Amino acid sequence: MSAFSASQDSRPQLVLVQHLTAVPQIRARKESLPPLRLTRRGRVVLIGIPLILLAAMLFLLAGFLNAPAKAADSAADLSLTPTVSVTVQPGQSLWGIAAAVSPERDPRDVIADIVQLNNLTAGTVLPGQQLFVPAK
Repeated sequence: MSAFSASQDSRPQLVLVQHLTAVPQIRARKESLPPLRLTRRGRVVLIGIPLILLAAMLFLLAGFLNAPAKAADSAADLSLTPTVSVTVQPGQSLWGIAAAVSPERDPRDVIADIVQLNNLTAGTVLPGQQLFVPAK
């Protein structure tokens, strides 16, 4: 049907056409959509990843709370390690020093004590270097 109709006086006549609005139809379509359904991957992303992050944070918190914060409960419980100062001679190694200082102990344990007492980063020593070694 056209908006103009032919008549005898050849003047165009207007025919009223109802204006249709699309807004109610869009709202009706949105209401009729089925609910959102998650796939397996979607459930993993939505639930699994936050659970993994939460578990990691709990492990970190437990690690911080259980870490030793002090060497002893009181100053009376602290004991001093008796040490002797030794000067490294040319050709000496930590193994030789450990064997000479404490022949009754395992040299590996004595070397670990020497490294800890002197804050050594490597297992090498230089001639003339002063070292604190545990006394017998």
